[in-house]
Amino acid sequence: MAKRALISVSDKSGAVEFARGLSGLGFEIISTGGTARVLQAAGLPVQEVSAVTGFPEILGGRVKTLHPMVHGGILAKRDEQAQLDELEKHAITPIDVVAVNLYPFRDTVARPNVTMAEALENIDIGGPTMVRAAAKNHPHVIVVVNPGRYPEVLAALQSGADLTKLRLELASEAFAHTAAYDAMITNWLGGQAGAVFPAELCLSFKKVQDLRYGENPHQQAAFYREEAAPPATLARARQLQGKELSFNNINDADAALRLVREFRAPAAVAVKHTNPCGVAVAPDLLSAYRSAYKADPVSIFGGVVAVNRPLDEETAREMSKIFLEIVIAPGFTSGARQVLADKRNLRLLEIPDWDAVDGPWLDLKRVAGGLLVQDADTALPDREAWQVVSQVAPAPQAMADMEFAWTVVKHVKSNAIVVAKGNRTLGVGAGQMNRIDAARHALRQAGEAARGSVLASDAFFPFPDVVEAAAAAGVAAIIQPGGSIRDEETIRAADQAGLALIFTGRRHFRH
Repeated sequence: MAKRALISVSDKSGAVEFARGLSGLGFEIISTGGTARVLQAAGLPVQEVSAVTGFPEILGGRVKTLHPMVHGGILAKRDEQAQLDELEKHAITPIDVVAVNLYPFRDTVARPNVTMAEALENIDIGGPTMVRAAAKNHPHVIVVVNPGRYPEVLAALQSGADLTKLRLELASEAFAHTAAYDAMITNWLGGQAGAVFPAELCLSFKKVQDLRYGENPHQQAAFYREEAAPPATLARARQLQGKELSFNNINDADAALRLVREFRAPAAVAVKHTNPCGVAVAPDLLSAYRSAYKADPVSIFGGVVAVNRPLDEETAREMSKIFLEIVIAPGFTSGARQVLADKRNLRLLEIPDWDAVDGPWLDLKRVAGGLLVQDADTALPDREAWQVVSQVAPAPQAMADMEFAWTVVKHVKSNAIVVAKGNRTLGVGAGQMNRIDAARHALRQAGEAARGSVLASDAFFPFPDVVEAAAAAGVAAIIQPGGSIRDEETIRAADQAGLALIFTGRRHFRH
């Protein structure tokens, strides 16, 4: 019985070489539309699917492969004589290889001002049907959705080896391909309908790389990228040098990148264990980095540093004085690359399209047996909503410092306290079980520099103890959400100490 392969692909990379290899192995090639034209132009013998089905493409190409001559050939079990007899009765030739990938729906809906009609025309129907049929019948049919697999499939066919394991792998990959495609369409249509939390949540992620291990060496791990990941994210980063990223590296780098992108002026952020240990804004990048380093020269060692300007040679030279795991930037000058080239293990991550605006996105937290989903906390400081609740109003510089500290505290694990002055952090208290301990840690780290500083808290004060500790350290102004049943006690403590106190009306827990 003649061997037959069906090739109908949106992504035509490698299709000619694959078809030529199959043809050389004695396969008859059948194809559709644009793929058939590409193969014919390459001089390959190709039969149009319409010639196989005896029925033309109709409805502008919406119907072309949905036919028993195609699907009978794909779905027939070759080890059941009754089914083979049916094929012979209806003059259906079995199809042994199906190479199909799908209409570019993601690229279509990514275009600005795409219409619903354009999106609908790029929802593939025949392609997923053929892929699923071939994957279902993988003991008898080889299904290939990834052009990168073509050489492996040809080599396996040429060798005559047992293809059982390869068929299973390809079938699994095929179902993942159609599942991701359906998830993409589901999410886009849901977004058009205004659905934020649908009854069934469809997620699609593509593996970027396997990792050496997870948070600890006994844990296996991998890094996946969301199919529709915005450009200015770690998932799209380009690694320019350094050893392979680890699970913890990626987690820390994401925290640094999210915070540094909050600032418009030149900024530097140092992160350790997902918490910022030094943050500064300055007129130039070198000054920002030096201030961030000065904020906590102990914790920055072995940490991740992110900056929001292309890294220049002078700042790179300053960074090279200590051990860092990762440096993240929108770009690196040739001088900076040359300075850091000697640090072979230092990872340099370049983030493309730095100024691209991220749309709303969902924050996911895995729990045993389920998933917590919320819209991400991307809220910027809203100074118009802030209320001065103390008798003393903050000075203009204190207001600027409070806006800076309020931006930083949003990125610190709760309970979170940030002490800042002059657009840089002086002390950070993160992840404590009670707020006064977080405040004591931040104030102790700030030391004498706390005099005249500001203090930000991610949530309200249940007692006036933080205000009292801040006053004793010389803090001039405090910013916090308010909302405690003991707010009056807190306000009274601030007034007694002569502190300025602002309520923002918004909490920023980060667990």
